[in-house]
Amino acid sequence: MDILVVAGEASGDLHAANLVAALKARHPEVRLFGMGGEKLKAQGVDLLFGSHEISVMGIAEVVPKIPRILHVLSKLAEAAAARKPWCALLVDVPDFNLRLATRLKALGIKVVWYISPMVWAWRKDRVKRIAQLVDRMLCILPFEERFYADTSVSARYVGNPLLDALPQLAPTASFRQQLGLANEGKVLALLPGSRQSEINRILPTLVASAKVLAAQNPGLRCVVPVAPGLSRAGIEAPFVAAGVAVTLVEGQAAQVVGACDVAVVASGTATLEAALMQRPLIAVYRLSLLSYAVGRALVRLEHFSLVNLLLRRRAIPELLQGDFTPKRVAQHVEALWVGAERERLLGDLTELRSVLGPAGASERAAEELWAVATGERG
Repeated sequence: MDILVVAGEASGDLHAANLVAALKARHPEVRLFGMGGEKLKAQGVDLLFGSHEISVMGIAEVVPKIPRILHVLSKLAEAAAARKPWCALLVDVPDFNLRLATRLKALGIKVVWYISPMVWAWRKDRVKRIAQLVDRMLCILPFEERFYADTSVSARYVGNPLLDALPQLAPTASFRQQLGLANEGKVLALLPGSRQSEINRILPTLVASAKVLAAQNPGLRCVVPVAPGLSRAGIEAPFVAAGVAVTLVEGQAAQVVGACDVAVVASGTATLEAALMQRPLIAVYRLSLLSYAVGRALVRLEHFSLVNLLLRRRAIPELLQGDFTPKRVAQHVEALWVGAERERLLGDLTELRSVLGPAGASERAAEELWAVATGERG
């Protein structure tokens, strides 16, 4: 029994790998092939391409890679035509996967989509196309299933996979011990993103913010998790140039947040991950001017961080584009070291866990995938 799986970035690779592990635990005869990263490879998936091939963000960044992206898409469709999988598991990356789904449906291959596109935020016209191409949409945000209820898309909320992937909650001292950090003094976690384009736009302001905060808090330690594929030297260099002491950690973003007093996090899945570690945080982001102009014209949301969207209020501070300055970052961090604002935010983050419901998303998603794959074959 063959299943095609396509994941196009680090978080998709992680969530897809956990789903595959749950699926193989029940059905070890399943064979999987497609595209992903090291975590899917570790689960025995026959990778025809690495997820880095299409992992870009923003209009300015994607244009130079279009020829390669189209080549990868064509080759995956050809592999599907040759191996005739029982179904395909497409994970996130909607611009790529919707095009691939079109080719798969033409081949008569059923499609399960894991991690819904943000059609509730922008490009709602995609909903009709999704209904035509996707046999089952597996949602990881509770309001997404409610959104699809008014459409013809077959959608299920399976829970949020971060609840399966994160380490168990523990005191700050425990995480600091794991990372070899002294328990005394303030620790600031800085998460600039997992793509080089994000690092280029976000890291300089984080370094400048850290310099301001270090001057206000003698002995402050900054800790940065380095995402796979990023240059450790490239991240460390601006801190050295600014005279700011920094500790770099390979991966382990959740543990770094667990070890900190306050975190400053590039918006995206990382903000939700940090929030679930129950540490005060600030969401920041900066897009290229072109991407921001297009996004501003198309997106109509009261908040841009997942934390605030889920809680339906401004629980954590958000600093976007021109608001993302060293002065503003420092002001918010100073308000979160101790005191009423910190306690208020921690209460909100406790509520966030209840909003997402119980763990077990990977197992529930695997069950849905199996149901679709075997529906017509008994």
